[in-house]
Amino acid sequence: MDILLNNDIKELIEIAIREDVGTGDHSSLACIPADKIGKAYCVAKQDGVIAGIELAGYIFKRLDSGILYHPLKKDGELIKSGDRIFEVIGSDISILTSERLVLNFMQRLSGIATMSYNINLLLKDYHTTVLDTRKTTPGMRLLEKWAVKIGGCDNHRIGLYDMIMLKDNHIDFAGGIKQAIEKTHQYLKFKGLNLPIEVETRSLEEVQQVLEIGGINRIMLDNFTPELLAEAIKLIDKRFETEASGGITMDTITAFAATGVDFISVGALTHSAKSIDLSMKVEG
Repeated sequence: MDILLNNDIKELIEIAIREDVGTGDHSSLACIPADKIGKAYCVAKQDGVIAGIELAGYIFKRLDSGILYHPLKKDGELIKSGDRIFEVIGSDISILTSERLVLNFMQRLSGIATMSYNINLLLKDYHTTVLDTRKTTPGMRLLEKWAVKIGGCDNHRIGLYDMIMLKDNHIDFAGGIKQAIEKTHQYLKFKGLNLPIEVETRSLEEVQQVLEIGGINRIMLDNFTPELLAEAIKLIDKRFETEASGGITMDTITAFAATGVDFISVGALTHSAKSIDLSMKVEG
C-alpha cells in the first residue's frame, strides 16, 4: 500500500490518534494489568470488499511496536460474513486502544471499496469507466480515492490543482463558454502549466459551442437523460472524451453506459457509501 508512504496520510493517522487516545485509554489502563498479553481477531459481519489491511497494521505498530499483526486477507479481496480478517497478539491495553481507530478506517474504506466493486460489476459489459469525485471526507481524500480503485472504479482529479474543470459557475462568472476556455488557455500559458481541460455542458446547444471552440480534452454532460446523452455522444463523435454526471444511480447507470459515454462520475462512491460492519473479538 504505497499510500502509507504519503506524509499526509501519516499526519491524518496522528490526528486520529490524538483525537481518540488523547491523554490515554483510561478505561483500559484502569482495569487491565500493564503486562497482560492477549490475542484478538477482526471478523466480518457482512459480505463486501475489504480495504485497509495494511493501514490497520501500520496503526497497530504505530501505537505499540511490540504488537504482532497477522493479516488473513488482502486489500481488495472479497469477504463473506464470518470471515476472519486479521489477528493480533500483544498487550491487551494496546490492542484495546488501537481497536476503534483501526475499525473506523477499515469500515469506511471497505464500504467505499464495496460500493465501487458493485457499480463496476454492473458495467462489466460496457467500455465506460466509473469515476469518483471531490465529494470526499475532508482529510480522507487520498484514502477514499484509493478505496475506490481497490473496488475497481477509477479516480477523477485528486484536487483543484491537477486538472482544469470548467463547471457551470466558472462559465457563468467568466461570461460564457468561449470566454472561459480562452481565459483558461491564457492562464495556462502564463503559468507554464500543462493540465487537461474539461468543460461542463448543460444542453446540446452548449455542447455545440464547445465543439466549435475546441482546445479541450473532455466534455462533461451534466444532468442529461440517457436519451439526450446518446444524442450528445453522437454529436461529439469521438472528437473529445465524454463524461456523464448528475443524479446517476445504481438503478440507472447501465442505461447511461449503453450510450457509449467514456466516463460516468458518481459522487455517491464516496459521499454515500455505507461502512462495512467489522468487529474485534478477544480470542478465548
